[in-house]
Amino acid sequence: MVYAYMRQVPGFPHLTTQQSDILAFSLRNELNIDQEVVEYATKNLLLDERKDFEAFLQTMQDGYTVIVSSLFVLSDKVEELIKVINCMLSHNVNLWIVDSNMLMNKETSMVEIFPLLNALREEEKEKTNQIGRPKGSKSSSKFDIYQREIISFLREGMNVSAIARELDVSRSSLKDYIESRGIRELVEGAWMELNPSEGARDMDNIVLICPFEKEKEAKERKVS
Repeated sequence: MVYAYMRQVPGFPHLTTQQSDILAFSLRNELNIDQEVVEYATKNLLLDERKDFEAFLQTMQDGYTVIVSSLFVLSDKVEELIKVINCMLSHNVNLWIVDSNMLMNKETSMVEIFPLLNALREEEKEKTNQIGRPKGSKSSSKFDIYQREIISFLREGMNVSAIARELDVSRSSLKDYIESRGIRELVEGAWMELNPSEGARDMDNIVLICPFEKEKEAKERKVS
């Protein structure tokens, strides 16, 4: 089953734009869309308030495909996106992001996903910037070139001091960089795990749990 998912919310690209982008992409990649799913709202609701979307996620099955024009269409908040991605991967769903020309599935590494989430996190920060900072400006860092290595080292369980020694950089500066970019939170919260194999970090050794289903099970246990 192949779904084209679109979301009509004030401030988001118009539905016709999302639709045309998805259709053009599906034709180029020979993907036959079985159903279009459109989520309407008069304001940008929090994920917990989007009950229709939650219900849609819970219908996902092994091998389904979802196509979106942009990752932020699913949510424009990093923490919510991680939750959505968790749920899709737990059902072995293939997620195509048109504007990034990227396929996201259980084989996708965190190193590949991080740049997309980090770009969204930077946009979130810009919205709350102090008055006077040039609009659209983004801070860069000398550590940006080490981003892939830092993510890999953190996933391997290395602490900041060990990583700083490995890269031959200042520990305090590296610590500030990791915190300012939210790298540790993204790495540690990227995939929910249940009984992972001892010392194993490959996706094949991890059982992914949809956060929505986990919350539902917790509520049912309380009732019983």
